[in-house]
Amino acid sequence: MQTLIAGNWKMNTLAGEAEGWATRFKEALHQQATEAELLICAPFTHLLALSTVFSDSPVKVGAQDVSAHEAGAYTGEVSAAMLKDAGVAYVIVGHSERRAYHHEDDALVNAKASAALAQGLRPIICVGESEAERDAGRALEVVLGQLQASLKGLSFDDPADLVVAYEPVWAIGTGKTATAEDAQEMCAAIREALRRTYADAVNELRVLYGGSMKPGNAAELLAKPDINGGLIGGASLKVDDLSAIVGAA
Repeated sequence: MQTLIAGNWKMNTLAGEAEGWATRFKEALHQQATEAELLICAPFTHLLALSTVFSDSPVKVGAQDVSAHEAGAYTGEVSAAMLKDAGVAYVIVGHSERRAYHHEDDALVNAKASAALAQGLRPIICVGESEAERDAGRALEVVLGQLQASLKGLSFDDPADLVVAYEPVWAIGTGKTATAEDAQEMCAAIREALRRTYADAVNELRVLYGGSMKPGNAAELLAKPDINGGLIGGASLKVDDLSAIVGAA
């Protein structure tokens, strides 16, 4: 199973800045060898430019969201076919910020993942609990409930086509991080739940950790048996930090 290191830039940088960043990151990669799969999930306005810059490199380009619709009168939406046409390989669906700020529920996340798979894109399905839910002892219930509903009816030919990211909401952008043991415990539970649906492929399905992974904790997190990579926010905006995380993989 190939480790996946995925940067999520969220709503940061302009297109010109992104091109400069990508050029510097390519140069940094020349200095280190890695067997990890590398991915940058950038704003829609950057995708074509990044696809061009990374075309001669091992770095793939991903989007941060996708429409559940194929085409039509959906102002402001971007379809999976449009993303594929822009050189995109992966797309994040169900990120906690989409769930919280745009009120996306599991059914919509499921529809978006289905739309992505239908166009040959690889969805990264995000699941995670809030601090209140964890404090109430409901973390496992919440995460596995999101997972089951988000995966409903999804199928794939290659286990690499589907990725799950565990992102404890209380550890995103707060500076807090789940301990490596806590992260492993939840990722192991996610894998066991995946086993019930995808028994033949479960050992090849990748589960990422997505809660403030940084150069200082990446090696410990990535060493855990059920953590197969990282969905990295703030650290992915800094070439040196992301390069260090790649090195830890």
